Amino acid sequence: MPRPRALAALSAGIGLTLLLTSCGSGISGHGDDKTIVGLVTKTNDNPFYVKMREGAQKKARQLGVDLRTFAGKGQADNDSQVKAIENLVAAGAKGILITPADSGAIIPAIDRARKAGVMVVALDSPTEPASAVDATFATDNRLAGRMIGKWAKARMDGKRPKVALLDLSSEQVKVDVLRDQGFLEGFGVDVRNPNRIGDERDSRIVGHEVTGANEEGGRDAMEKLLQKNGSINVVYTINEPTAAGAYQAIKAAGKQKDIAIVSVDGGCPGVKNVAGGVIGATSMQFPVKMAAEGLAAVVAHAKDGGKDSAKDGGKDGGKDSGSSGQGFTNTGVSLITDTPVSGLDSQKSDWGLRHCWG
Repeated sequence: MPRPRALAALSAGIGLTLLLTSCGSGISGHGDDKTIVGLVTKTNDNPFYVKMREGAQKKARQLGVDLRTFAGKGQADNDSQVKAIENLVAAGAKGILITPADSGAIIPAIDRARKAGVMVVALDSPTEPASAVDATFATDNRLAGRMIGKWAKARMDGKRPKVALLDLSSEQVKVDVLRDQGFLEGFGVDVRNPNRIGDERDSRIVGHEVTGANEEGGRDAMEKLLQKNGSINVVYTINEPTAAGAYQAIKAAGKQKDIAIVSVDGGCPGVKNVAGGVIGATSMQFPVKMAAEGLAAVVAHAKDGGKDSAKDGGKDGGKDSGSSGQGFTNTGVSLITDTPVSGLDSQKSDWGLRHCWG
């Protein structure tokens, strides 16, 4: 009889709808008259991406956009990001904002989305190549690294440096490479290949360890490096949660007065750690600005019928950012420290707490 078949079809249709929407969080219902835009971040719990999501949600409310948010299960979870892109394309999204977990492996999914008429914008981490997306809104991560490298070098005061580097991954992730190599360049190290971590030949470098960009990883990595060389006096960290973990290991070893920690992020907890002397200097990013400007570009693109409304931001791109593709917009970086050094522009932690991740 047709009636059971009809009920089964209805049930299947409802199941598909739930699959496409429950992974994300629409901000104002899923009305057909609203432009659907997706935000795909690396994780749900990292404070940086939490702030980015909040900024995108606020901007989406202002613009009347149906924002659907997705996240991977970890910093390198490419598979979840691919599925999120596929779900958004199936749902009829006009644009996708993504912080790529793997700047190369995500490209086929991005290509399919763009061929389907979806505008794709990278936030925070550039793709490889940068031209794989329509636009990028991000920190100049190499510059962010150089700033803390110059600060750390100036703070040595004639002491012989012994440098430890706490990186994200062993997979040569783009943002990881840009920050690490930028730091070493700022510190005055010959990085040999500026697009690869770990090929330096400099006796000042004790070693690199991977951390997963989290507190536990930072603590474990710092413990290993201190066991390797107890004379470490400079520690570079991929981000501020990593720096917090590194400080735990340093304090447990009784070396907190002997080691300067530098980082990149500029989140409110990290700036508080600058004020408390845990972190010597950090390069502040602006994830809310990344999300808001990226979302505005997608909406403008949708309104003008798909013309090149987001491809005029390349003025700030180039070799320093590692983006060098069309449509790169540098969303800014500020050095935050309570011990400024001559010749390097910086802001104190009280300024940082008023502007953290704005």
